[in-house]
Amino acid sequence: MEVPKIKVLDEKDKILRTVSKTVIFPLSDKDKKLIYDSIKFLELSQDEEIAKKCHLRPGMGLAFVQMGIPKRIFVIANKDEDSNKFETHIIINPEIIAQSEELVYVGEGEGCLSVNRYVEGIVPRHARVTVKYNDIDGNEHTIRVREEIAVAFQHEIDHLNGILFVDRIDKNNPFKDKDKMREL
Repeated sequence: MEVPKIKVLDEKDKILRTVSKTVIFPLSDKDKKLIYDSIKFLELSQDEEIAKKCHLRPGMGLAFVQMGIPKRIFVIANKDEDSNKFETHIIINPEIIAQSEELVYVGEGEGCLSVNRYVEGIVPRHARVTVKYNDIDGNEHTIRVREEIAVAFQHEIDHLNGILFVDRIDKNNPFKDKDKMREL
């Protein structure tokens, strides 16, 4: 299995701090190929054998801006441990239109393919979000996601707005308000 050649930018790269531009349809063949290559890359990164052999860090989501392309596109590939199948999402021009009051955080900490270091602290996220977006053909959809997928959506939407998860951790108190949130 050949891993698509994807170069993920490091957090030091200034382009990660830019707000990505709205996508105009139709998509180019190059953008479509990169979407499918990104999904394949994420799926392979979650295969322990391939990840070890190819020196890949496991990833669940990837925004175009992380590859140096500031367009409002991200993909998610979430492996269902029970079925070993992937739930994939291609999200273009996302907009959060509703969110739960309940806040959650990832217990082991959020990670990011662009942040190549361990970062201690919690990232407050909404437990559920409703997102309006376009699919690969430009059709508009609305999706309600929850738990880990909701965290992934919020993480990737942050990327499109020039925000890294480390920005959401309180510098003076990395575990601030932990008791007011539910751990995932």
